[in-house]
Amino acid sequence: MKTKDLTGYRVVAVHAHPDDETLFMGGTLATLAARGAEVTVITLTLGEDGEVIGEPYQGLADHDQLGGFRARELANALEALGVKGIQLGGFGHFRDSGMAGSPSHENPRVLVNRIDEAADFLSDEFEVIEPHAILTYGPDGGYGHPDHIAVHKAVMKAASPSVRIWYGIFERSANYAGLETLDAPAGWTKPSQEYLDNFTNEGADVTVALSSAALDAKRRAMRAHASQIWLADGSTTRTNPTAAVAALHEPERVPGAFGLSNLLVMPLLPAEYFQLGQGEPADDLLGGL
Repeated sequence: MKTKDLTGYRVVAVHAHPDDETLFMGGTLATLAARGAEVTVITLTLGEDGEVIGEPYQGLADHDQLGGFRARELANALEALGVKGIQLGGFGHFRDSGMAGSPSHENPRVLVNRIDEAADFLSDEFEVIEPHAILTYGPDGGYGHPDHIAVHKAVMKAASPSVRIWYGIFERSANYAGLETLDAPAGWTKPSQEYLDNFTNEGADVTVALSSAALDAKRRAMRAHASQIWLADGSTTRTNPTAAVAALHEPERVPGAFGLSNLLVMPLLPAEYFQLGQGEPADDLLGGL
């Protein structure tokens, strides 16, 4: 890999909540930035409706204080990845809509009720940045989250027809294979086939292999999102002082594991996966641009 060989390229990643940028494509963003690309993550909400991992900060969700906490987590994660950040419309402008069927959908401030407005804001940002490529979610939002689907719709409305768009995915076969190489930490379980099939997508147009440096950056970003992501490597944080350890039987293939608040173990893979959403096919995210 050439050092700084992507200088002059501009990439924008658009995500619904703090932590999505890291889970879907953190290693890729770190790789692009390390190679000289100008990488900007645009986040639309503060994830106010999320759950909290770890006992010390449970009250944040109970008293609607989680958004500000996650804003700081996001800033720390973006620093770990070496990328810029924009909060669309300013902090708190678009509110987290919650999961499908959530009573939060009745709030006029939530993202799912303001897709056209979000598209207008994104259009303004794209006009200023002039990205060569945009990374976001596919039409299903990756796994059906209403805010992810709203982001997809807003991006597709805002983006120029000439810009290349990639959808970050959790690739199904890779995750199934990865789960076979590990055992869940005590008190955790492996996800069901139904969960995995909803959480993943089959088939990638581009696979981005992660170097050890990129994987380390992704781990640091995951640890920054400690209220949302639990690394199963024995480490602890101030937010979550409880350690969990997954047994890794093939660490060269699957170098780690993590979970969310549902305590379903997932493999931390040494690659990230993308499907082409718009533009000419290419062998890599910026190929031919």
